Formats: sequence, structure tokens, C-alpha cells
Amino acid sequence: MSTIQKRIMPVYSSAYYGITEQKKTELDTLTIEVLDAQFEVEQCQAIVQSLNDKLAKFEGFLADADANRKFTLNNWNLLKQLLQSTIDLKKNSVLVLTEMGLAKNKTTSLSSEINIVVNKLIYTVEVINKLANEIVRKKAINPLISDDLISMLGTAGKDANNAVALTLVALKSSFAAQATSMEAHSASKLENSQAQEFYELLTTGDEKAAGDEPLHNDAKMLTGTSLRDLIYQAYDNAKTSYEQAMAAYTIVTVQVNNAQAQLDKANIKLQSLQLGLTAGNAAALAS
Repeated sequence: MSTIQKRIMPVYSSAYYGITEQKKTELDTLTIEVLDAQFEVEQCQAIVQSLNDKLAKFEGFLADADANRKFTLNNWNLLKQLLQSTIDLKKNSVLVLTEMGLAKNKTTSLSSEINIVVNKLIYTVEVINKLANEIVRKKAINPLISDDLISMLGTAGKDANNAVALTLVALKSSFAAQATSMEAHSASKLENSQAQEFYELLTTGDEKAAGDEPLHNDAKMLTGTSLRDLIYQAYDNAKTSYEQAMAAYTIVTVQVNNAQAQLDKANIKLQSLQLGLTAGNAAALAS
């Protein structure tokens, strides 16, 4: 071998060795980066899985809160309807009570007037009968007294008696109507009293409209402890719980989306490094 060849061969072997070590170092570095990227992906996957589990739990909380909110809202709407019906019953019972009072007064007055008429008719019958008896006695003394007059007095007496009988029937009917009116008036009075008591039971005497919310110092502190306040408080608490559950669910949803974005980014990085490592290995084998 020539001197020139001896000089060239060591230089060539040294350069070749340097290039191989450099590639090996680069491939080792890429391998480490791939492993780090895989670890990052696994961490991101674990975070995403954990957040998805958390999101599922919060979704359940939200569903329960929504169901409770709807249930208490339905109770509140039913109570408002009941309150409005009670208010209407109170108003109607007042009107009926007033009308029944007037009817009772009128039947009482009518019975009194019919009684007066009956007394006058009875007195009239007694007068006619006495007059007829007196004329009959006079006719026994004086035959010139007209038989027609005696007949007319007899007819008048019968008519008066019939009038008394009919008036007594009217008086009986008037008393029956008066009794019915008094019963209806008492029933209306009882109905009005019970409607008022029932309304006070629901509202503790609060005369606000049925559709209004109860008075309260703030969203949590109610002034009363009536059934109306308790049902509204249950609805107000359920509504607040739903809003809190919705806020928490929204926050966790954002966390899941952010974690998923980080996982996607980590996967892209891993795939890129894996492609680079594959290409590097292929290049090293080809050289």
C-alpha cells in the first residue's frame, strides 16, 4: 500500500465513525423525545379520562338538580293556582253572601207582610160572618130584606175564607222560602269564613296576588313561614342549586375541552417525533 493510501484510509475511517456516532446520538435523542412524548400523551389521556369521569358525575348532579327544580316549580305553580282559586272563592262567596242576605231580608219582609194580610182577611171574614148573621136575624123580623143581600154576604164570606186559605198557603211557602234563604245565607257565611281561613292557612293572611313571589329580605331569607313561603323557598333553593350545578358542569366541560386539546396536541407531537425517529432509523440503516 502506498504512503498516500495509508494517509487517506485513517482519515476516511475517522470521518465515517464520526458521522455514525452523530446519527446514533440524534436517534437516541429522538428516542428519548418519543418516550417523553408518549409519557406526556399518557398523562394527558389520564387527565382527560379523569375529567370525563368528573363530567359524568356533574352531569348526573345537573340532571338531579334540574328534576328537583322542575318538581318544585310544578308545586309552586299548583299552589299559585290553588291560591287564585281560593281568592276567587272568597270573592264569589262575598257576593253570594251579600245576595243571600238581601234575599233573606226580602223573604222575612214578605212573610211579615203576608202575615198582616192574613190577619186582615181573618178580621174581614169575622166581620162578614157577623154581618150575615145579623141580617139573617133582621130578615126574620123584616121579610122585606132582600134574599140577594143574604146570598151576596154568604158568597163574600166564602170568598174571604178561600182568600184566607190561599194566603195561609202563601204564608207557609213564604216561611219555607225564608228557612231555605236562612240556610243558604248560613252556608254562604260558612263558605266565606272557611275560604278566608284556608287562604290565611296558605299565606298567613298575606293579601298579595296569587302570582306574586313572597316577600323576602334577599334571595334566601323569607319573612314568613306559611305553606306559601315554604313551597316558594323550596323552589328558590332548587333553582339556586340548579344554577350552581350548571355553573360547575360548564366549568368541568371547559376543563375537559382544554385537556382534550392538550391531548390532541400531545398526540400530534408524538406522531411527528415517531415519524422523525422512523425516518432517522431508515436513514441510518441506509447509510
